[in-house]
Amino acid sequence: MTPRDAQAASGKRGPSPSFRPAWWLRNPHAQTFAGRYKRPRTGVPLERRRIGAPDGDFLDLDYAPEPGPGAPVVVVLHGLEGSTRRGYMSEMLHRLFARALRGVGMNFRGCGGEPNRVARFYHSGETGDLAHVVAELRGRHPGRPIGAVGFSLGGNVLLKHLGERGREAGIAAAAAVPVPYDLAGCAARLSGGPPGRVYGSHFLRALRRKVREKRGLLEGVVDVERVLAARTLRDYDDALTAPLHGFAGADDYYARADARRHLPDIRVPTLLVQSRDDPFPPPGRSRRPPSPPTRTSLRRSPAGAAISGSWRGRSPGAGRSGRNALPRGFSRGGCRVVRSNDGAAVSAPPTEESRTVNSGSPNVW
Repeated sequence: MTPRDAQAASGKRGPSPSFRPAWWLRNPHAQTFAGRYKRPRTGVPLERRRIGAPDGDFLDLDYAPEPGPGAPVVVVLHGLEGSTRRGYMSEMLHRLFARALRGVGMNFRGCGGEPNRVARFYHSGETGDLAHVVAELRGRHPGRPIGAVGFSLGGNVLLKHLGERGREAGIAAAAAVPVPYDLAGCAARLSGGPPGRVYGSHFLRALRRKVREKRGLLEGVVDVERVLAARTLRDYDDALTAPLHGFAGADDYYARADARRHLPDIRVPTLLVQSRDDPFPPPGRSRRPPSPPTRTSLRRSPAGAAISGSWRGRSPGAGRSGRNALPRGFSRGGCRVVRSNDGAAVSAPPTEESRTVNSGSPNVW
């Protein structure tokens, strides 16, 4: 498959100026589940490459095909308990290839299909692994621009990395789609009410399974029985994430891992994509970051698409803003921040329209 073939196979003829959901798919929870079960499956062949981590562990990277000599490289980070096998990751890697960009899916520790070798896991504030991967890519592809796209938890990791390292982040441009800016509020939201408990239980089942697989490594480091008895994500973070990774407790973890306080220190063009009706964050300010600093831009939508294709509504497809804005900027050698009075903006060439964004939270499923 060539990039031209991939672009033709996507069936897209250009950006849709706005989004109107299908009449039967207006609820953000419905869109979230539709994204899980009805998203069209697209993708490109992936080549698995395993690299060592400084602590003796490993990280699995999935490379999309090389679209051409010297193509820019874009590392893509998944959400909580995701992997490069998820539909939204496959779709992003496919879109990048269609734009003549080489996508590299980064599987967080233990998410590539095999338990990692050490006790530690990944979490919302762990940026060391991303820094290691960026250094690996820069060494393997000298002279090529490196970009990054992060979904949900992966978006928080990406933004925190960019803020912590400023101009030394090793990334030329980035996009984050949609980020849980209030980690404590999101954890509470996923613990209360029927929809929240459904989402929270989904994540907890996967997390407990990994704890059982690594029980021998975790015994004596954390209280495994307390971890397995956790009924909410906050309980889990308090019993495992915090003590295992050097935090005083869940509240300390949420405060220190939150990417919001790092946004003013970002020094590369960065697109922030949020939906006002995302069901994961609590309503209000936590559904959007603070006012974007100079080098970041915010694209918001009151509702959006969970599925590529119209479904008899008007839809730019799941996460389209993140898919299209970053590639166009890279294909022209860099991204320019375009802003408007209402806060909607996109990193893109000045002649390109901004895109709308997916509703619900299909990106973490």
